[in-house]
Amino acid sequence: MILVTGATGNLGSAAVSQLLKNTAADNIVAFARDENKAKNLKEKGVAVRIGSYDNMSSLELAMQGVEKVLLISSNGQTRLQQHKNVLAAAKKARIKHIIYTGILMKNIETAAIRPFMEDLTKTEDYIRESGMTFTVLRNTLYAGGNPLYAGEKVFETGINLPAGNGKAPFALRREMGEAAANILLQKGHENKVYEITGSELYSYKDVADALSSLSGKTINYTNIDPAAFPSKLKEIGLPEIVVQLVTRFSEDVKNHQFEIVTNHLEKLLGRKPASLKESLKEVFGFVHSVA
Repeated sequence: MILVTGATGNLGSAAVSQLLKNTAADNIVAFARDENKAKNLKEKGVAVRIGSYDNMSSLELAMQGVEKVLLISSNGQTRLQQHKNVLAAAKKARIKHIIYTGILMKNIETAAIRPFMEDLTKTEDYIRESGMTFTVLRNTLYAGGNPLYAGEKVFETGINLPAGNGKAPFALRREMGEAAANILLQKGHENKVYEITGSELYSYKDVADALSSLSGKTINYTNIDPAAFPSKLKEIGLPEIVVQLVTRFSEDVKNHQFEIVTNHLEKLLGRKPASLKESLKEVFGFVHSVA
């Protein structure tokens, strides 16, 4: 059996959806915190085991009868310890293969986002030290994050970010989850690291241009003063943690930290990933272009 952690989140649910297309529902175990959110999975025949990364007994119960685990990285404040808990439970259960979703950057040591993300890279070290068979998926920036970065009023105000001319190979979480599921169902991915990216690099000007094409409105990108940016985010009511994340990620985009493109996602999908315009159409919910 295959265990998917974080199975009701965007990435986990995408993985489960792909698994259901290619293996029997009774071969899948969904690990989730909220039974109500997992109700639709149970209705599809997926075994749902409730618990959390902080609860060792729930992790151990979840792994009973399981051979492979997809560890979707946590977004909790004690993330590294949570990941250690999953690895400890997996090792105790003699899991044959663990697939882990991390982050892709040129240099986490010099990244502005390091205080929030370095535990993702430290988890990779613990996985290797565990001695278990593994696959690491280093994921680039989610295309689904663009509505947050562009802002709720993007079609009135344009995109205002201190991201300079930096670029990123945005990719859909849906396709990242699909790739992870394919690894779970295939052989030949053991003890490998994949850098999961879109096929091209895009700047926020490219994002603005694509949104202009989709909406029929003129959307401009303005590279604003980084010193004034946090206060602007606070003015619109964003919590401090979101302010810090958006500000630091923008700085890392400006400093070219995400400018890595590979064909790993394409190979895992068996097709080219969605283009920027296709991704934005999906995440912004365009049914058709608006004149």
